[in-house]
Amino acid sequence: QVQLVESGGGLVQPGGSLRLSCTASVSRTIFSLYKMGWYRQAPGKQRELVARIFTNHSTTYSDSVKGRFTISRDNDKNTVYLQMNTLKPEDTGLYYCRAAGGATIHWGQGTQVTVSS
Repeated sequence: QVQLVESGGGLVQPGGSLRLSCTASVSRTIFSLYKMGWYRQAPGKQRELVARIFTNHSTTYSDSVKGRFTISRDNDKNTVYLQMNTLKPEDTGLYYCRAAGGATIHWGQGTQVTVSS
């Protein structure tokens, strides 16, 4: 069973920054084949895609975070990152890491991000 462990969430003031990390319990070779993504879920709302990074390191972002968030991956560390800058209250939510490879999808347990003054 693949485990994804997220970290880096917390409470931050509007305009602040956080960096989320997600480490997978797989070999470097397997990790490099995964399409990785960050999703978030705000209270009372559906889970939504925030950013994705593909095996060739190309990336996509939701319109709401484009220009403020950056997704990256380090295959040597089996880790994907989400650098979040200029945070807004509407960025508050539980952030999940997702790994997709072939017919398999794996989710982490989530890390809470709260943006509030």
